[in-house]
Amino acid sequence: MPAETLDQVVSLCKRRGFIFPGSEIYGGLANTWDYGPLGAELKNNVKKQWWKTFVHKRQDIVGLDSAILMNPKVWEASGHLGSFTDPLVDCKECKERFRGDKLLEDKIGVEAAAVLNLDQIQPMLEAEKIKCPSCGANSWTAAKQFNLMFKTHQGVVESEGEPIYLRPETAQGIFANFKNVIDTERPRLPFGVAQIGKAFRNEITPGNFTFRTREFEQMEIEYFTEPGKEADAFEDWKAQVWDWYMDLGIDENTMRIREHDKDELSHYSSRTIDIEYKFPWGWGELFGLANRGDFDLSQHEKFSGEELKYTDPNDPKNKFLPHVIEPSFGCDRTVLTFLLDAYTEEELENGDVRTVMKFDPRLSPIDVAILPLSKKEHLIAKAQEVYNEILDKTDLVIDFDITGSIGKRYRRQDEIGTPKAVTVDFGTLGEDDEQGAPDTVTIRDRDTLEQKRVSIGELVEQLKS
Repeated sequence: MPAETLDQVVSLCKRRGFIFPGSEIYGGLANTWDYGPLGAELKNNVKKQWWKTFVHKRQDIVGLDSAILMNPKVWEASGHLGSFTDPLVDCKECKERFRGDKLLEDKIGVEAAAVLNLDQIQPMLEAEKIKCPSCGANSWTAAKQFNLMFKTHQGVVESEGEPIYLRPETAQGIFANFKNVIDTERPRLPFGVAQIGKAFRNEITPGNFTFRTREFEQMEIEYFTEPGKEADAFEDWKAQVWDWYMDLGIDENTMRIREHDKDELSHYSSRTIDIEYKFPWGWGELFGLANRGDFDLSQHEKFSGEELKYTDPNDPKNKFLPHVIEPSFGCDRTVLTFLLDAYTEEELENGDVRTVMKFDPRLSPIDVAILPLSKKEHLIAKAQEVYNEILDKTDLVIDFDITGSIGKRYRRQDEIGTPKAVTVDFGTLGEDDEQGAPDTVTIRDRDTLEQKRVSIGELVEQLKS
């Protein structure tokens, strides 16, 4: 079953090298996180599976990698400069700042909090007796809008430099390159453009580990359709995304689809749904699907002066702005979800409890571990030969571990989610018939704990299967 508390996973992530606090040796920087050796592999595997499914296996989607810094007019056209805001409230006692709507969500629900007007936030906080998370007081300032974009300056002298912004989403890089993609790829509708990249939002109250951070990674697609055909594309994407998470092992009982109310919709969207995951603290957004219409392309056409209409290849006189369906995945939230869902504690027959990360093998940071039974030099040399053979004949990620007893090494591999462990022993060397026949090794399965003896000649094929 998934982890019951966030602390279980946070502790494992630090202990085993998945995720570390950012800038830790300097006391850290609030709510920043670094992916360690295993976390980097896990995150890369998530992105690899996403790209494989939604780009490489589809003829109608191409990839893009746009710049983080963009012309400021991009954000004027998109509406971010004017409306990308959250309701900020201050505690009058301790002066800490919070998102007013988020403070209310646990009490009145996500939907009810999302539709409140700005001037309703403070009265509702006081009426619901919402206490300050820092000091416990119930004394709030009136809510005010807070723009979430990080602002910086371009140029050597800050006072003379033009203000620019770190992108708050990857979508606008796709829209700004729409004409380039059309001209170079000559795609026919419907088609999509996919991108994985960093985005930055100056969140008022980040928290819950990597769930809400100021620096995060998105996996987004803008899917362009003929006007009038976007509804079918919307339903198709909803099903495909749900299936992607299910295929990689997420328990369907921990996920749900939530439709946005009309009052909750973003200014550009005529319909939005969230796929939510049941995190230890409650339901939270994992993925968003929005019908953006032709808002973005029409805005960029207006502000840039460039024509961004699509020309029907069957009728060159028929030019129009495509409508857009946007599947938007939070990469860091997706990684966190796989960590939470994989976390398992099992009681063994001898009464011991083992912690095991039951990742889908396609996501596991390490594919196979090579474990020599002891530190005898000739045994380690043989294990190194086995390691080198697997390395030469496969693309598997391999761990070579000689530290600690074999039992402790098995437990470590369980905790990091390694699907298979290969033990090289004295039977392998022909020195102990009881351990096994010469030139054979033992493969241990992470989930079933079953062990089987195979010849070294068969090992590569066994590990590939």
